[in-house]
This record gives sequence, structure tokens and C-alpha cells, in this order.
Amino acid sequence: MPPTTCVRCQANKAVVKRPKNHHKLCRECFITVFEDEVHHTIISSKLFYPGEKVAIGASGGKDSTVLASVLKTLNERHKYELDLVLLSIDEGIKGYRDDSLETVKRNAVQYDMPLKIVGYDELYGWTMDQVVETIGKKGNCTYCGVFRRQALDRGAKTLGIKHVVTGHNADDVAETVLMNLLRGDLPRLSRSTSIVTGGSLNDVKRSKPLKYAYEKEIVLYAHHKKLDYFSTECIYSPEAFRGTARSLIKNLEKVRPSAILDIVRSGEDMARLTPDKGQGACACDEGEGMGGCGSANARMPGNELAQMEASTRDQPSDNGLETEITSNGTPKVNEDDVVKLPVRQRRSKEPGPVQLQTLGKCVKCGYMSSQAMCQACTLLENLNKNRPEISI
Repeated sequence: MPPTTCVRCQANKAVVKRPKNHHKLCRECFITVFEDEVHHTIISSKLFYPGEKVAIGASGGKDSTVLASVLKTLNERHKYELDLVLLSIDEGIKGYRDDSLETVKRNAVQYDMPLKIVGYDELYGWTMDQVVETIGKKGNCTYCGVFRRQALDRGAKTLGIKHVVTGHNADDVAETVLMNLLRGDLPRLSRSTSIVTGGSLNDVKRSKPLKYAYEKEIVLYAHHKKLDYFSTECIYSPEAFRGTARSLIKNLEKVRPSAILDIVRSGEDMARLTPDKGQGACACDEGEGMGGCGSANARMPGNELAQMEASTRDQPSDNGLETEITSNGTPKVNEDDVVKLPVRQRRSKEPGPVQLQTLGKCVKCGYMSSQAMCQACTLLENLNKNRPEISI
């Protein structure tokens, strides 16, 4: 059997089958298409302005390493005129973070970018090793996640930077969408699907240039570009609920390759219905080819139910035995069969207006918070109560 040729250049041998849409590409075309899609996301979402100083949240892992590499390439190719800096958080996990920071230090040299490292110990007086020793492994990811988010903002402020980019990919966003739906947390759904968060609500805004990039394609990009990254997972227990959502999404992806982007797009659509009117969807044209974020050509029709209704609408049915269910889930019944109830019994209680959170400043550290004390300070207060007394 002759080798498969690249569907883009029609010349070179295809070596990559894209998980997003199953297009078979050669190495050069895959790298180009991946970078073009990230560029499209950046331009269509207006993430940067010329001369902006941007901190890249660098952990040494595949996502942040690919993000740093792609931003450096696009910054030079498309003249973004960005001042890029690597910002790393040292959680204080021996055997994990200390090793990954060595990778970040090498990346700083390879990409010719300044590097700033901020540690939990200097910000909070605790390392994650000490936190786990105090509270155990159960729930430690909550502490780490809250501390890391605030540490990125505080680290950026020390550098005079008001924009932090993170390596969150399409898989991460899809997992968060599912988690918020399963928990019934629709207000948080808006923030999780937005490509830009913070901004007017905080001194430091964040954005996700890799929002529409599949995790598998990020790994393929790192492999074919021969990037230097750290691949060991955290030595402490992973977030169990996120792990469940991740497994579900991976199983869906096996059946329907576009499932990840379908979930992301659905999350964006639902976020627009929330009180704070979510935003941040990529402005893709449904008719574009292999450019854009790739979601237009990866999506499937998704109108199977409507097609089935159309094919069966004219078939005879026994109205006495069956109730027709329309595509919006509403039973279609004969009004003559409805028992008329008094108005007071038929009236349903109207839901009251949804109260939006009002962001203020934490009374202890000054960080943005909807409560008097931010979540990080609340967790720290709990930790400090349990800190063992040191006898002199």
C-alpha cells in the first residue's frame, strides 16, 4: 500500500492523524496548521495589544512549554510586539516541582525570556509539603489550586504585568464545563468558558490562547518540535472529580472526535444564558477550511433528533396510546384531555431574580473577593490554627 499523502500540501508523506478532525498531515503542515489556529484564536479574540508585557504561567509541563514556544514563534512571525516573561510558581513539593523548575529554567534560556519564580513559602508561609503533612492528601488540591491562582496574580504584580496567559487547553475547558454542569454551578460556567477572565474585575487579566487546542495535539506539537518539557504528574492525589470528568470526555472522544470542542461550544452557548452573560467564543466562520480554531470543520451536524422527527412526522400513530414528544422535550397533548384546575392551583411559582456576586477586596490581603476574606486567607487561617506549636 502506498504511503498516505498530506491532505494539505498533497506532496509529503502524512505522519500525523489529527485527533480533532482526523485530517492526515505531514510534520510541516501539522506544525503550521497548529500555529495558525492559535494565531486565529489570538486575533479573533483580541487577546493582546502591541507593546503589551505578558507573563506566561510556566510549570515546565507540556501545555505551558508549548504555549511559550508558540507565542515566541507567533510574536516574531506576526509582529505582535509583545514583551514575554516566564512566571513560575514553586508550590514547595520536593521530588516534583523542584525538578520541573529546572525544565523552566532551561526553557528561559532556550526561548530567551526572563524568568520569575514565586514560592508558596514566601507568599503564605507554607509549602504544599507542609500543607499535606498537616491536613493529609484528601482535599489538598483545593488548597493548592486557590494558592496558585492568587500566586500568579501576585507574581505578575511584582513584575508590573497586568496580563497572564495560561496553558489551559480544550480538554481542560471541556472538563470544567462538565464539572460545573454536574454540580449545577451555572454562574461559574460563564467564567470557565471565557477565553479572558479578570480584566475589569481584577488588576491582572488572564487569557487562554490554547483554549481550542486538543491535549493530544499539544503533545504531538511538542514531539515534532522536539520541545524540552517535564512530564511527571504531581506526587499528591489528583482531583477525583476532575478525573471522573476527564475519563468521561476521553470515552466520548473515542466515539465522536469532535466531542471535546462540542462540549466547549455548548458551554459557551449556555454561558450566554447566565446572569453575567458569558463571552469569549472564538469568532470562527462555519465555512472556513483548515484554518481558524478548527472547531468549525471538526463539528458534526448534531441534528439527528430533528431528522428523525422529520422522517416520522407523517407516519400514522395512535393518539389514544401515545404522547408525542417534540425536540425541546415538551409533551404535545390534546387540550380537550386536560383537566381544568382553578387558577390558584395551576399557577407555578415564578423564580426570583438571580443575585450576582459583588467583588470587593479581602480585608486581610487586599486580593479580590466576593466575601470579606478571600478564599486563600480563609484556608490559611484554618492551616495556622492547626500549625503545631514550636517549643524554643
